[in-house]
Amino acid sequence: MRSRVDTSQVDLAKTLGSGGLAKATGVSPDTIRHYEKIGVLPRASRTESGYRLYPESAVERVLVVQSALRIGFSLSELAEVLKARDAGGAPCQRVYKLAKEKLKGIAADIAALKRTERYLKQVLSDWEGRMRQAGPGQRSNLLHSLTGAVEGSDRKTTQFRRRKT
Repeated sequence: MRSRVDTSQVDLAKTLGSGGLAKATGVSPDTIRHYEKIGVLPRASRTESGYRLYPESAVERVLVVQSALRIGFSLSELAEVLKARDAGGAPCQRVYKLAKEKLKGIAADIAALKRTERYLKQVLSDWEGRMRQAGPGQRSNLLHSLTGAVEGSDRKTTQFRRRKT
């Protein structure tokens, strides 16, 4: 349940509204509200007129979330970890494990990209020959040549991990 705050008893200089927090962190007010909705940010207190009020510490929290998103954490993972932390837990082992999983996933993506690169180089080499044989202005059926090549290729070349949201 949202708590209403009597603004006469709150040091407004030490709080930020959604817009102020958004501006201070470089995200949109919609993002701030979404973070609150999914539990990445704790529920804001409310003024009598219903405006959200976030403590100054929310700036650091949003910046931490943005940094964690850049290295591959999902919002649901961050919500889980931050809720545990807010409840007094120490989810450091969980964070470490998740980061190691992210690194393994990146390594797998790099390997898949390298396979795709090798395959594409082969395709381009084949296409060069097809275009020379067909001559200028003639159809070489380059894209159609892929169907036979794909059937005989390693299908893993185009399989990348999907990022969880």
